[in-house]
Amino acid sequence: MSCPHLGALALLQPPRLSQSVHREECTQCFDDQDSPLGIDVCLTCFNGGCLSADRHHAQTHVKKTGHKFALNVKRKIKPSSPRGDGEEPPAKMTKLAILEEREEDKYDTFTSVKCWECDPEKGREIPQDVVSSNPDIKRLVDGVMTSLSSARQSEVKAWEEEITPCEHTLMLEQFDTGKIAESGLAHCKSCDLKENLWLCLTCGSLGCGRKQFGGVPGGNGHGLEHYEQTGHPVAVKLGTITAEGEADIYCYKCNDAKQDPELKSHLAAFGINVGTLTKTEKSMTELQIEQNLRYDFSLLSEDGHALQPVFGPGLTGLANLGNSCYMASVLQTLFALPSFKARYYEAYHSTLAKEHAEECDAALPAECVECQLVKVADGLLSGRYSHPENTASLPPSHTSADKLQHESPTPVFQKGVRPMGFKRLVGKGHEEFATMRQQDSEEFFTWLISVIRRDLKKYEGRGGVRAEDPTAVFSYALEQRLMCGECKRVRYRRDEQDVVSVAVPANVKPASQSGDAMNVDEEKKTEYEEVELTKCLEGLLGTEALEYACPACAKNVVALKQTKFASFPEVLVVHAKKFQLVNWVPAKLDIPIILPKDNLLEFTEAHLGSGLKEGEEPLPEDTGNASAGGGGGGLPEFNEAALEQLQMMGFPLVRCQKALLATGNADAEAAMGWLFEHMEDADIDDPIVAKTSTGGAAEPSAEMVGMLADMGFTSAQARKALKETSGDAERAVEWLFSHPDDTGEDTSPSATASSSSAAPAKLPGSTEVPVKYRLKAFISHKGPSVHSGHYVAHIRVEVAGDCDEGWVLFNDEKVVKADRESVRELKRLAYLYFFERV
Repeated sequence: MSCPHLGALALLQPPRLSQSVHREECTQCFDDQDSPLGIDVCLTCFNGGCLSADRHHAQTHVKKTGHKFALNVKRKIKPSSPRGDGEEPPAKMTKLAILEEREEDKYDTFTSVKCWECDPEKGREIPQDVVSSNPDIKRLVDGVMTSLSSARQSEVKAWEEEITPCEHTLMLEQFDTGKIAESGLAHCKSCDLKENLWLCLTCGSLGCGRKQFGGVPGGNGHGLEHYEQTGHPVAVKLGTITAEGEADIYCYKCNDAKQDPELKSHLAAFGINVGTLTKTEKSMTELQIEQNLRYDFSLLSEDGHALQPVFGPGLTGLANLGNSCYMASVLQTLFALPSFKARYYEAYHSTLAKEHAEECDAALPAECVECQLVKVADGLLSGRYSHPENTASLPPSHTSADKLQHESPTPVFQKGVRPMGFKRLVGKGHEEFATMRQQDSEEFFTWLISVIRRDLKKYEGRGGVRAEDPTAVFSYALEQRLMCGECKRVRYRRDEQDVVSVAVPANVKPASQSGDAMNVDEEKKTEYEEVELTKCLEGLLGTEALEYACPACAKNVVALKQTKFASFPEVLVVHAKKFQLVNWVPAKLDIPIILPKDNLLEFTEAHLGSGLKEGEEPLPEDTGNASAGGGGGGLPEFNEAALEQLQMMGFPLVRCQKALLATGNADAEAAMGWLFEHMEDADIDDPIVAKTSTGGAAEPSAEMVGMLADMGFTSAQARKALKETSGDAERAVEWLFSHPDDTGEDTSPSATASSSSAAPAKLPGSTEVPVKYRLKAFISHKGPSVHSGHYVAHIRVEVAGDCDEGWVLFNDEKVVKADRESVRELKRLAYLYFFERV
């Protein structure tokens, strides 16, 4: 029977380039086109919905929107074919990119057009001959199938790094040194190394490279040493030069790989004819790809046997999307916590899921933070997708999974769910997390909880489960007590935080090789003495002397600053700051940290601040900042965690403060980027000019306020929105629409301090002592920098029963029982620790 609605179907338009087409998987769960029923892609808005009997997200979308036509997409994998290795990469290397097999080479795809108006329960299929004979309908179907899918639009940047020229390659000055004899290009001028050689394009000096950039044995850093002595910025790696004039170019001043458009003429100045050269060594691009592909934490037990994969609820892996391990490790840890399980998984097994699907005011579920968090929770916790790869889809029995493991000579891991939509949505508006570059897991953790909190403001006043904030378990307050060394007057300040960042002293072992902290040679790397975690915490909670402009004494004095907890969180997140600047690049140090016995931390009354005590006289109020060095009063209160992190990297205080002011007082990474761009500013070390107005956040510019005011908001609303979002205009607009009743009046503590009747702000967390915490999870990192390498998470999971102490290793899509030795070793080298109150 032919569909009577074909006329309306023929009027629909194919997707535009700017539109996302969700044809790979459902936007509300991880059922995908490989499942037996496939995915229904709405032919009006291109949302993807599953056809599962217990979820029926496609049917829900039809009922909510009235969009009656869909394209069902199913996929089946083709028999695997042998794949050859050793293929020579293309000669032209301008991008770092790992290319995937084409979809059509791996899968057979089947499509059918459906009308949901003809059958409101499951949609009626329109005959294939009707579709192919109507040019408008065929054009619509072809448009959906040939467009970049929503996932692919994000993946095009995966593993990709554009290499561009810089001012130093474009304006390179060369000395007239004449032709270099062949013997002069045979080995490093300072040692006998004959590979990993870098030619200075200014004077023709030949030096060996550094290990982290060369990736081959040898490499004593004589090329870098030459730059440090002469300031000559640009060098080319000899073995990578091709006849087409391509090669590895490195700019030491930019500390990055660059292009030299005039490489042929620059080499000709030394008598080198690139037309006669052949590429003989792997480029940095190839070496970095190899390194990223090799990076893996050991999946072997102490006795050399492969660690056993585990499957089931709470044991689902996350497929690596390309440099996404930082996100995967954080998500696995968060959704192992009771507050996140209750908020985004257990609550949605009630009527809440149906209610939200019908009431969600986002244009598509893919644009709703709540929908995407629920999707990730279901993917990780339901067990629905936790099965060995290439077994029957939804979901396998544990018997079949165990049987497969015993029959297979090697472990069979999961395919893992792919949170591409979540990553795109959460990274939106962030300069770094919107990219596919490797990021820092601690920074992503703090960004993610800020995104969640912004989204939860939509549900304020509604009550019920949706008003609950699962991130509240991390919140606590630190108390800082400042006492003038002369008049003994004091000032107290309390800052709400979510992460306890502790400095880790880097004490090199006496017998260790001296040298570069970024040396990646396993046999000669610098070794550091063990540090107890309790000692790091004591360092944070200790007393330090600092220079201070006392408003009571009216002069510079030495003051004592002491930090204590003002309250304790339900989940204590400890960030071990184990890095230092090496050649202006943050290098991660493998400093072993020793945890207390039984992985328990305990805090007593001695660690808890109590505010102004009897007999103490407060310092008079002023507009100054508590720390010295900024040039006097009138400064805002800086982001203490970011300020401390920048100072730990070796930047002077005044530069750190200027960078935070210039970047919205938001985080250390943005401030560090500003610092690198303004290192040469003539006034970089000048004192900061004090402002007469007070306030914790940088004052938004009149231009940005005016831009939002032009959209119909008042200046007060615009100003507050920009302050709440650290000056990000896009996020400010979202904030304004989610706070329609906020007039923008200043209700900050500074604005209400003059009111004697104002109630003190309620501190997050608890003030009960003593308090004990037990280690629930830790995130480890392998690699020379917080922005490269690989992250994994170890989580104590009760469902794992016979696992060693309940520990499970989540390494992207690989989820395995962790053995005692790996837990012990990686716990010592962890980067983030999550402790639960007991």
